[in-house]
Amino acid sequence: MSTVTLSIGPKTYTVACADGQEAHIRALGAMIAEKYAQLGSARAPLEAQNLLFAALFMADELDQAKKRVAEVTEPAPEPDTAELDAARETIARLEAELAEAREAAASPTPAAEAPVPAPVPQFDLFGGTPAASAGDADLAARLEALAAAAEASAAALEAAAANA
Repeated sequence: MSTVTLSIGPKTYTVACADGQEAHIRALGAMIAEKYAQLGSARAPLEAQNLLFAALFMADELDQAKKRVAEVTEPAPEPDTAELDAARETIARLEAELAEAREAAASPTPAAEAPVPAPVPQFDLFGGTPAASAGDADLAARLEALAAAAEASAAALEAAAANA
């Protein structure tokens, strides 16, 4: 057990404390002495009242600090991820459909199922590019639709993420 002497205002006080706590007690005493000094010429005739006012100053600071800490540490509300999850599922589904369509386009059609294409002239009369078959046009339209849907879902996902 140790003792520490504190000077607060015109008086000194001897305080008992645990060994190793002396510096901490001195720092607390200095805080009280600072608040006591803030009373200036408005000091009361009794030292007990002056110490009470110094303690009230400190209690007010502590209260304000607790309020600031409570504001800072208040957890943010959980964002609503339902819309975000739905957009992710839509993108995953569209990507799977796109992969299936690409795979179907890349794999050769068995000879028994393959329609016999009508002869198509290489170039039209005005020197354009070779004409595409109706199946290619259908596949291209489906791929374009899937790509557009994937882009729209990605844009919705980005917008939802920006708002979250």
